[in-house]
Amino acid sequence: MANPKITFIGAGSAVFMKNIVGDILQRPALSGATIRLMDINPQRLEESEVIAGKLIATLGVPARVESYSDQRRALEGTDFVVVCFQIGGYEPSTVIDFEVPRKYNLRQTIADTLGVGGIMRGLRTVPHLWSICEDLLAVAPDAIMLQYVNPMAINTWAIAEKYPAIRQVGLCHSVQGTAMELANDLDIPYEQLRYRSAGINHMAFYLNFEQRLPDGSYRDLYPELHRAYREGRAPKPGWNPRCPNKVRYEMMTRLGYFVTESSEHFAEYTPYFIKEGREDLIEKFGIPLDEYPRRCIEQIENWKKTSQEYRTAEQIVVKPSKEYASSIVNSVWTGEPSVVYGNQRNNGVITSLPDAAAVEVPCLVDENGLQPTFIGDLPPQLTALIRTNVNVQELTVRALVDEKREHIYHAAMMDPHTAAELDLDQIWNLVDDLIAAHGEWLPEWARA
Repeated sequence: MANPKITFIGAGSAVFMKNIVGDILQRPALSGATIRLMDINPQRLEESEVIAGKLIATLGVPARVESYSDQRRALEGTDFVVVCFQIGGYEPSTVIDFEVPRKYNLRQTIADTLGVGGIMRGLRTVPHLWSICEDLLAVAPDAIMLQYVNPMAINTWAIAEKYPAIRQVGLCHSVQGTAMELANDLDIPYEQLRYRSAGINHMAFYLNFEQRLPDGSYRDLYPELHRAYREGRAPKPGWNPRCPNKVRYEMMTRLGYFVTESSEHFAEYTPYFIKEGREDLIEKFGIPLDEYPRRCIEQIENWKKTSQEYRTAEQIVVKPSKEYASSIVNSVWTGEPSVVYGNQRNNGVITSLPDAAAVEVPCLVDENGLQPTFIGDLPPQLTALIRTNVNVQELTVRALVDEKREHIYHAAMMDPHTAAELDLDQIWNLVDDLIAAHGEWLPEWARA
């Protein structure tokens, strides 16, 4: 069997690239893969090339590495495309997405998926994803795009809207990552869990969450999750003490289902937790305002040390990650089936959400690609909450596809957190200020 060609666009995201490449090269059928690295930053690209080369040497596999500064050349004849860039970076774009809203007393935690920060990030990001689609249609029309970029739902929706022929899936680790967290909270081995999740990215819910017992039967774990939260046994202290994870436990008590994305994210997708003048809420639920900029600064500082360690080390420690990329590549390439949680156009999979929306559901993967599994109607309270986020996503996509600036304001109007804090004049002025601050990072039609 021939070896796959796997292209990384945004390969300067070196730690992420290392994890995915390490996963891929540990699979026997993929160990001879050609890893193509593409980035516009020469220094970061060179660092990633060094790391990939040392991964190959450490694992003793016959894979090879190629590096490119030209996107179309990197994509020519490729079989898989892993997309992992951040348009605008921490500076200036992430800083703008936090500092400008703060002038209006609109506080955020992550701002990469929804809210005014998520809207702006979508406007910056989608045109570049579309450029990849254009190149794929020209030089690798059958390739599968594994898209790891936020805002995931907006990106996936926009690609499907304008380039329906592109084989794509949006990938996140929140479903399996949260399941691992809950297993830890309940002191249950992750391997004993059985669950089914559905919704949209960062707002999917476990429709069932069970433990496999020694006799082969299954025990519903939702009563135990409720009891552990009431008794103060959950959530346990996590890796980040700034994010004690109380928001989504509290939402479980109100909705009856546990959401798959973290509390710091979920706090800004709803109007209930971040309110000007309500420091009691911030304290009670441990909401980490301005969390994403803080993480960016920490990661930048850590990378200065880590990059030098990678450069001087003879070998690199390779540990399996919880990302789905290698499983998908392996299943498509070999035909060995697997199941992952992926984001794709709904097309009636979740019957209570719009067909055009990007939904996150279990997908069967084999030589035919990714096939979403049918869910049907979600519980009505989940559908209602998800629709508040879908509204923002849809209007952002419409702004991009139709090149209509007015829909940017409409999207911000409909955002639950923004609308709960600001009046209409403030929302309009905030959008104007964000567009002006981002300048050429946004499409020309948005700046007009």
